[in-house]
Amino acid sequence: MNLFEGLLLITSIHLLAAASPGPDFVLVTQQTLTQGKKAGLLCSIGIALGLSIHIIYSALGLAAVIASSETALWLIKSLGGCYLLYLGIKGIKAKATLSIKTLTNDNNTVTAHQKSTIQIIGLGFLCNALNPKAPIYFVALFTIVLSPDMPIMHICIYGLWMMMIQLLWFSCVTLLFSRPRVNYAFQKLGHWLDRILGSAMIIMGIKVITTKIN
Repeated sequence: MNLFEGLLLITSIHLLAAASPGPDFVLVTQQTLTQGKKAGLLCSIGIALGLSIHIIYSALGLAAVIASSETALWLIKSLGGCYLLYLGIKGIKAKATLSIKTLTNDNNTVTAHQKSTIQIIGLGFLCNALNPKAPIYFVALFTIVLSPDMPIMHICIYGLWMMMIQLLWFSCVTLLFSRPRVNYAFQKLGHWLDRILGSAMIIMGIKVITTKIN
């Protein structure tokens, strides 16, 4: 398989994977609606950077080891599930005084307590890096695309391209939910929005911890 064919295959598969509803989607949506467009874009960058962790260990051949190790998968499931529970609990504990929103001149939402750039990028990074399904996904994907004699440059290109797909998709999600009409409709929910999305995070966290990954 040449480089161009590999890029086409990765694009079709990874775009579908990125678009599938999951913790990354919920987190980007939450950050956009409660912190504004900038926060959503920063969270998207963090998610794309988190993807680099999976790409690196997959390129090194460790994905198959992790995917076949019950202990390793249990550890990743526990860490990932607990992190989702942590985010969810923070969301459902949101108070009305912390969710007062105003509109700036460029129609971005601003909250009373803005997180720092590093904090928001870190949220996205950990949410993606601790995804317990990632090792199995990358084993399947890289088994199709990679070969033992593939140049390291091609592996780097594939990895960077997947990160770009991830970033572009969630940037589009951010731009959608930061549109004035869409954003205003969700603002009416106030702090209840944090609680709704927080509850979704908790449900996903419990599902990650209790579901057996085959």
